Amino acid sequence: MKDKYIDLIEQTFFFPQEDFRMENNTLFFNDIDLMKLVKENDTPLRVTHLPKISQQIQKAKSLFANAIKKHKYKGKYHYSYCTKASHFSFVMEEALKNDIHIETSSSFDIDLVERLFYRGLLNKDTFIICNGFKTDDYKEKIIKLVNAGHNIIPILDNKYEIEYYEENVTTVCNVGIRIAADEEPNFEFYTSRLGIRYKEIYDFYRNRIEENPNFRLKMLHFFINKGIRDNTYYWSELNKAIKLYCELKEICPDLEYLNIGGGLPIKTSLGFEYDYQYMIDEIIFQIKTACDEANVPPPNIFTEFGSFTVGESGFIIFEVLEQKIQNDQETWYMIDGSIMTTMPDCWGINQRFIMLPLNKWNIEYHRVNVGGLTCDIQDYYNAEAHINQVYLPKLRGKEPLYIGFFHIGAYQESLSGYGGIKHCMIPSPRHILVDKDKKGATKTRIFSEKQNAEGMLNILGY
Repeated sequence: MKDKYIDLIEQTFFFPQEDFRMENNTLFFNDIDLMKLVKENDTPLRVTHLPKISQQIQKAKSLFANAIKKHKYKGKYHYSYCTKASHFSFVMEEALKNDIHIETSSSFDIDLVERLFYRGLLNKDTFIICNGFKTDDYKEKIIKLVNAGHNIIPILDNKYEIEYYEENVTTVCNVGIRIAADEEPNFEFYTSRLGIRYKEIYDFYRNRIEENPNFRLKMLHFFINKGIRDNTYYWSELNKAIKLYCELKEICPDLEYLNIGGGLPIKTSLGFEYDYQYMIDEIIFQIKTACDEANVPPPNIFTEFGSFTVGESGFIIFEVLEQKIQNDQETWYMIDGSIMTTMPDCWGINQRFIMLPLNKWNIEYHRVNVGGLTCDIQDYYNAEAHINQVYLPKLRGKEPLYIGFFHIGAYQESLSGYGGIKHCMIPSPRHILVDKDKKGATKTRIFSEKQNAEGMLNILGY
């Protein structure tokens, strides 16, 4: 009878996969022996696998290079990292090894950029693309870099933002315009709150930028909240943006960049299917076709991949402390941490991640709910991305069961906060970084220790 956990996985998915394999009844992730990590560090344990960040960047660059070659596209491709996905220094250091650019979202992002310049990780040729609604201090810091000669492009989020730049710029300032894209029909708003409406952009350029010697419109920015998906909505919005680019290009020779934002998805299930090359091919093809028909040069393309860059590099490991049977149908596995404080996307937007046991794959499985340590009703996990249930091995033998949540590297600590005070004073777990040395051997180092009581009490004023 095939009733063991390994049987369930092999019958349900193609397994092993690129990131996951079994060896001696132990799960390996990107060739990392996860049980070895547990024995060396205990749980709960947050891990960042640094080489995966570079792998993702190079993957995207290769996808666009293939499409550009296939369609004989005359524009270039530029990869930029959306810093809000994860601001940690180790993420930025790894990403910047790959000849990329930076996209910012807030005032303090500019302080981060200045630190990177100071450390020699950025130079004045690096594009700094400044998105978001600009507060006064954000605009002040942007202009400081513009006047210092940095390659910075503020993306105008509204028609009044340019007034501050007009009053304070002392050199020629390259700017971009963000399109306020229409939201999906089932969304509660019709138009994105960010950007300038389609029908206003052409006249805005003519009235405020075209004759002003201090400004050059260099970039048109387009982004869809739901990401790059093969559906009618995405292709319709993309084509509207390309059409606007062509119209502006006819009257604006300085315009040369089309920024299609982020949204390239990551794997959230072992059953995940997404044809990356097809999607990039189609994007390049549609841009080229529209530009050829309008008889305008094709744009150089920018992307701002955040989750795609860092998401698949992160995971967290918990120990199952105890099994609780609450009624005839519900079995709970209580873990030594909190789901809602370490992975807030789970309860905030009902996001699902890849969840797998690290051990006991040769044990029978059953349906369970996974419960966190807080007293909040939302601190649980009971559905996978591909099914509305969770199956895990039964608790047999003396060795504890360990479970991992994978591909959680983007946004989780940006949303829950790093350190600080978490719900029910559940401590932040130890965080380690996994890298490779010059010989390709795995090496680890501790980024931060598990939060202790004294640290939390100090924050609270005790």
